[in-house]
Amino acid sequence: MSTEVLPPVAPDVLAEAVEQLSARLRKKLDAAVAECAARAEPAADGSVSVPFGEDAVVTLRPGASGAVTGADQAVCTCLLAPRCLHRAAVLGASPIADGETVPEPPSEPQLGSVSVSLSVPLSEAVSVPLSGSSGTKDAGPESAAVPSPGAALGAVGVGTETSQGPPPALTAAQVRAASALWEAAAEALSAGVTAGGTVVQAELLRAAHTARLAGLPRAEAAALRVVRGLRAARERSQGQRLGDLTGAFRELLTGAAVLAAGSSGPGSTGTTRRAYEQGGSLKVFGLCREPVLSATGYGGVATHLLGPDGAFYTVSDVRPGGLSRARGAGSASVTLGGAVLDHAGLARGGLRIVGATVSSDGRLGAGRGVSATPVRGVAWSEEPAAALFARPVHEAMAAVFDGDPLESDGAGAPLLGCDVEVIGAAGECLVVRVVGDGPVLRLRPAHPHPELPHAANLGRIARYPGLVLRVLGRPDLERAATLRPLAVGSVPGASDTLRLPEEWLARADLGYDRLQGSHFPPVAERSVPVGPVGGGSDPLADAPLWRVRRLLETGVAGGRRAVAEAGRGADTAALVAPLRRAGLGGAAELAQALTAEADRRPRDAFGRLRDASADGYARAWLASAVHLAAAERSLVVASWS
Repeated sequence: MSTEVLPPVAPDVLAEAVEQLSARLRKKLDAAVAECAARAEPAADGSVSVPFGEDAVVTLRPGASGAVTGADQAVCTCLLAPRCLHRAAVLGASPIADGETVPEPPSEPQLGSVSVSLSVPLSEAVSVPLSGSSGTKDAGPESAAVPSPGAALGAVGVGTETSQGPPPALTAAQVRAASALWEAAAEALSAGVTAGGTVVQAELLRAAHTARLAGLPRAEAAALRVVRGLRAARERSQGQRLGDLTGAFRELLTGAAVLAAGSSGPGSTGTTRRAYEQGGSLKVFGLCREPVLSATGYGGVATHLLGPDGAFYTVSDVRPGGLSRARGAGSASVTLGGAVLDHAGLARGGLRIVGATVSSDGRLGAGRGVSATPVRGVAWSEEPAAALFARPVHEAMAAVFDGDPLESDGAGAPLLGCDVEVIGAAGECLVVRVVGDGPVLRLRPAHPHPELPHAANLGRIARYPGLVLRVLGRPDLERAATLRPLAVGSVPGASDTLRLPEEWLARADLGYDRLQGSHFPPVAERSVPVGPVGGGSDPLADAPLWRVRRLLETGVAGGRRAVAEAGRGADTAALVAPLRRAGLGGAAELAQALTAEADRRPRDAFGRLRDASADGYARAWLASAVHLAAAERSLVVASWS
């Protein structure tokens, strides 16, 4: 029996259990956690027992939320309980519960509006398809001096406040919580994956819980993502990416540094519940459906809608269930104001909503007083959908990049529509050119899971070079000229285009509909797969910034010691010289400062560390990481022009 049967555990419960252990037991904790994998035994009453020999049995009894949220819900029969190794090990082996497990009064009752993370390379931190921000700033700096956590952001020329006037001041409790979170995150970064065991994770979870109590749910969520990333990396989980964990550390340290400085920008503190506001009467038209998968076991669908004014909306249905839930939710009923419609029908239809409630990110609520009536859908060739494909790509992307450059996960980008001509396959990508002398784009599967048809549909399209089709997708802001398509359709007036059924409104949802041979032009010779094609120039891959990225990821994987080793001797010249030759002097200086700080371990006459704090190392790492994100963003922006 695997640890998958163990219920989620609230962060503060695990942190308290680890804190109660003696120093001797803490050294044995990681080994004890690993031994829990084959011992978990579920019971009929919903509890889970984990035996440790004859005299010790740990029993977890989750509450109504399905998670262990109190210390009394985890008991052990040994004599040392509750300060025993057994209880802490089982709690450490259990999944970390989300913040939603803490009972709070809901601001708006909506079915399926759970905030989860997509299992796509956009970032583990992404909420179910949402509209976010991204942007470009100067790649600066030319100085490696980073005097304080907050200055680590200013040193790279990246603004953390875009509104006019001074940012709102935080309370003293929030500043203390943010400072504690910074210290815990710095220690976790210094330890790295290799030394970031349960004890290190527990300290970070304690700081995350304190941040939540202080009213900093966004900071708490960032800390939980780091802990989950550390666990996945230590367990070598399938699909785990070191780059995702590096980005999670950057986001956590960035947010903690800003908050610890006593100021915050719009939305930096976050909200525990999604707030819905009255939107009055609203008419929306379906665009496409998108499967939703979460690293925490949620699954479902998000149907993207468009208003007459060009505003994007979504109706989501996300619940526990994982892949099977995501596959089946595409045809599940839509519970919104009594409308008798499923998500497949809504994606090609529309709704007239009276008393609509809308969240800040465009989610439509299903609260009391909301009534909805189905209306005829519109084809992509009709307004308002036609305007999405009429706008030049470079203009649309200029608007996408006009935001906060630190929000670089790409999941927040609004949907982008364009007409493209198929060139062929290049690895796992489909290479296309935007019609009308546009840029060469790489289409990557929006969801790489093999049980979803995204990759298979793109592979079939790649067999028809010269095919013209209409694409609607979300730009990947972490890759050069990359689009993750959600749906494709026929180009009006083109003969060499897709031939989709009339009931599909000349478009197909790549996550649910499977393209067949009859959907393509009847040209026999094109049914033969073509060989690999060049993917065009990639300024991000060609730049030597990958050396900085590798250094940062080395620090995340091996900790401070690994960075120090990577910067000694000839390795320093091999790292810095190519960056300077490419004109990336700022990146070179910051990377050199990082390796020097990692190797700075002053000791007294007795060999003891005079400064054991990881604060300076974390500041140097963050400065280099934020600079790298800004520099890469600049190259991504250039690739869309």
